[in-house]
Parts: sequence; C-alpha cells; structure tokens
Amino acid sequence: MKLIFATNNQHKAEEVKAVVNQSIEIITLKEAGINIDIPEPHDTLEANATEKSRTIYRLVKTDPGILGCFSEDTGLEVTALNGEPGVRSARYAGEGRSFDKNIEKLLQKLGDKGDKTARFRAVISLIINERETQFEGVCEGKIIDEKRGIQGFGYDPVFVPAGSHKTFGEMDLEEKKTFSHRTKATEKLVAFLNTIEP
Repeated sequence: MKLIFATNNQHKAEEVKAVVNQSIEIITLKEAGINIDIPEPHDTLEANATEKSRTIYRLVKTDPGILGCFSEDTGLEVTALNGEPGVRSARYAGEGRSFDKNIEKLLQKLGDKGDKTARFRAVISLIINERETQFEGVCEGKIIDEKRGIQGFGYDPVFVPAGSHKTFGEMDLEEKKTFSHRTKATEKLVAFLNTIEP
C-alpha cells in the first residue's frame, strides 16, 4: 500500500512515518518526483488540508502503484490571542516561514498576558478513489516565555504539552509521539487504512 504524503516538510514526514506500520509505504513529494509548492489560501486548517491533498491527487490518481494521497495542516491556537496564529502558524511573521521570527512575534504579542494556554491542532486529509476523509489530532498545553531545546521545528521550543514539564523542543521523536497532535491524527489515519481491503 503506497501513499503520497503531500508535503515538502521533512520533519512532518519523519513524525508521520514513525507512527505508520510497515504495510503502508509513505512517500513524500520529493520522493515521488513532484516539485510543487502547494498554496494554502484558506482560513481553516480543514480547507487547506483539502487543497493540498486534492492538488496532489489530481496529479497521481492515474498511477496504478499509488493507492491515494494525504496532506496535513497544523496550527498553533493560543487562547489569549483568540486562536492566533492558527491557520497562519507557518507564516505568522511573514511569507519567509522563519521559525525564529514566528516565535518572536508570538511571544511579543502574548507579552505579560496571564493566560498562556494553547493547543496544537492537526488535520489530515486523505483521498482514496476520489473520496476524502479527514482526521483531527489535538494536543493541549501552554506557551513558555523563552525557547528551550533544539529538537523538532516550528513552535516546539516554546510549547509545553499538558502532562509534561518539557517543551517539544526538548523531546526526542519517541517522547514527542506520546503527546503529539500529529501522532493522534496519524493514528486515526492508520486505523482507517487498516479497514481498507488491499
């Protein structure tokens, strides 16, 4: 069973592949020889995930070796900022997608607000035989005032998941899997794939 993961983000690919069992082969856009930067023009994670999966599905649906494709869109939703950065998480500080600048802007906007609660939310869009199914994963936690750790990517160094004293940036991949929003969504994806006849 071969599925294309519609992403150019190697970190995301590694996290997803760490959850998926061996009977499912996940290949990234690069591994599939697809060189495309898919737009994310919508104002919800769900719509952006759909945009990405449909764009790639149109390119690969006639390939008999490909079962289908899926995409994922994730947002950090901070309570005191009314859900920001949300769907704009990757480009919060501008189109350059700078992790450091995004974190800097987040901490600046959060300032001395007392409520630091936040959550990561991931939405996966899977398309097989023209049919789309979506899966959601959520990780509750809080934002801290300074970066800790060098693992992961994005906002990981300033996000502490509920039930831990470490940031995602201080966790290796195995430890992060215990809490990860992406892992939760991927586990739902795998459970769904296991119901499909090969």
